[in-house]
Amino acid sequence: MLLTHANLATLEGSESYGLIPDGAVWMKGGRLQWVGSLAGIPKAARQDESLDLEGRLVTPGLVDCHTHIVHGGNRAAEFEARLNGASYEEISRSGGGIISTVSATRAASQEELLGSALTRVDALIAEGVTTLEIKSGYGLDIEAELKMLRVARQVASIRPVRIRTSFLGAHALPHEYQGRQDAYLTDVCLPAMEAAKVEGLVDAVDGFCETIAFAPESIRIVFDKAQSLNLPVKLHAEQLSWLGGAQLAAEYSALSCDHLEHATREDAEAMGRQGSVAVLLPGAFYFLRETKLPPIAAFRVHGVPMAIATDCNPGSSPMTSLLSAMNMACVLFRLTPEEVLRGVTRNGAMALGLEDVGRMRAGQAADFAVWDAEHPAELSSRIGFNPLYKRIYSGEIT
Repeated sequence: MLLTHANLATLEGSESYGLIPDGAVWMKGGRLQWVGSLAGIPKAARQDESLDLEGRLVTPGLVDCHTHIVHGGNRAAEFEARLNGASYEEISRSGGGIISTVSATRAASQEELLGSALTRVDALIAEGVTTLEIKSGYGLDIEAELKMLRVARQVASIRPVRIRTSFLGAHALPHEYQGRQDAYLTDVCLPAMEAAKVEGLVDAVDGFCETIAFAPESIRIVFDKAQSLNLPVKLHAEQLSWLGGAQLAAEYSALSCDHLEHATREDAEAMGRQGSVAVLLPGAFYFLRETKLPPIAAFRVHGVPMAIATDCNPGSSPMTSLLSAMNMACVLFRLTPEEVLRGVTRNGAMALGLEDVGRMRAGQAADFAVWDAEHPAELSSRIGFNPLYKRIYSGEIT
């Protein structure tokens, strides 16, 4: 199909947003064959079916590169507790937080987890998301972790969306292993990771490096195992405190470090050297009423690519709108609309180790979004408004 009369934000080249006014896109076999101005349309493209987009904005399909979208239950009561003065850390240490979701997730069947996950996935698809990362981490025993990852793979088989999975066994300590972190790693986390690899369920390995979760020395054990399995790593780092997780992750050439509110200039420098993406999660910052901003200026100085994601999860970011995350990133983190669009396309793809999505050029997957908008800044400037006109996934209009 040939799409014509479009305002293309390709995220390529030296122009702002990679804009090509009055452009066209030719796709065939699920891939982009050609992208350019109307005047340069190849003769072969003119023989295919065409669709006039009447000046609408076209961007790469959006990438939500950090979600916990498969889980059981909800934690609305904790939201109320925080508003009554309890901190996220206090709730976690008293048996709430991640552990409460673990109980609900273990109790849910695979079919129940899939059904609840699909409602959240559908909300993201409706906003132009074509690539989605899904983490485990609410099972914390071998079978429940594998159950979550199987559900994530199922999503890709029944919805038109590209799924990348991250094994997050090092998310929290379950009740049965309280005070026995090393035993949990030996008995559960590392064997579960290996089983997920054997079953083809995992694309990357993640961890939560925090005072309420795992210390850097424990994350090192997890990352060493990941390396032995030829799995790339990423890390929740420096969200609630500084523990040195970002520099540890950079040492292992992590795909990304995520959250990073307490990261330092030195962390940004280390990430820049190794090419790790800073995944910023404004939904969690907003929902937990945090006040310490990630070191945005340092990321810019050291050339650290910045991605934006929803962090969709039941406790600290129950958000299923990547468009809302884009607006929050501009308002709360002072990013520009262009930085934000790159963050949910090109840089989001980098955070997942993907090279064939997130931009518009020949050879890329034909995943993109058509918007009832004139300029890319409109996508992040409006609140509670979805201007999606068409979503195209692997060359098919969905």
